[in-house]
Amino acid sequence: MADHYFDDQPGTADVRRSVRATVWGREHTFTTSAGVFSHDGLDHATAVLLAESEPPARGRLLDLGCGWGPIACVAAAAEPALEVWAVDVNPRALDLTALNADALGARVHPALPEQVPTDLTFDTIWSNPPIRIGKQALHDLLLQWLPRVAPGGSARLVVGKNLGADSLQRWLVQQGWPTDRVASSRGFRVLEVRRG
Repeated sequence: MADHYFDDQPGTADVRRSVRATVWGREHTFTTSAGVFSHDGLDHATAVLLAESEPPARGRLLDLGCGWGPIACVAAAAEPALEVWAVDVNPRALDLTALNADALGARVHPALPEQVPTDLTFDTIWSNPPIRIGKQALHDLLLQWLPRVAPGGSARLVVGKNLGADSLQRWLVQQGWPTDRVASSRGFRVLEVRRG
């Protein structure tokens, strides 16, 4: 059976490669591998999220479902005073995130979900969430992490219009999470979720 990027133990060989991506006017080189999301380079959705967002100068940011770490690494590199956490269920993704953070001279805390202290809250959560895990699993994931947004904080999610961005926005509002579409580009919506 083929691996999925959201598998916690990819069975494919860890064959690494270098990819380049320009974010916020700076070109970066990253290491990726098979068995992680978007191993061929920066995916369109994440590129849209980054293009439509600016990292806060300080506070604590969570990259939820970090993959090889483009969000966490560029945010930490751009704002050294920002405390950045990168969470994924895939240990290979976390290894790559740590490697990429080191290459950028950035400080990132890669962690499995259960390794994040339960009392830790985040001023900002950014995520290209794993839509393909299924609607119920996605809802469970969001309901697990959104309560960890600190008072006055927010989460930014990038979701394809054809993958249910608008219905996800309605569902979040129904769950008591005020959600606005703050950008739309190349078939993707950037949703900003605030504490209700």
